[in-house]
Amino acid sequence: MVRIIKHKMSTSNDGKIFISLKVQGGVEPVQSLQTGKLYLTAKSAYVATTFDEQTAKALIGTELPGTVVKVASEPYDYIVKETGETMTLTHRYEYQLEDKPMIESQAIAPENVQVFVNDLLEA
Repeated sequence: MVRIIKHKMSTSNDGKIFISLKVQGGVEPVQSLQTGKLYLTAKSAYVATTFDEQTAKALIGTELPGTVVKVASEPYDYIVKETGETMTLTHRYEYQLEDKPMIESQAIAPENVQVFVNDLLEA
């Protein structure tokens, strides 16, 4: 299960506003590579929506089936807000249904993602 924990308003390249919901999975213990000590964390991911802001706010706290999984991605730079350190990452986190793995025919090709987002914004 994941829980909706916040919403985020963003602007597309063509100036349209859309809303994403941040979903967070359950608590997981992780061992630090530097100190060897355990700490608790939870994976999270943003999911695009067709909702208005009022609906998005009302959904905070809602639980959904599924999990947040780590997936490989093209390398990109990430700046740690607390330290200003720049890191190159090769993964991202995505929300995924546990009982219904994505079928190849359901996947959106990378070159069509912007078209998909534009369609969401026009709906």
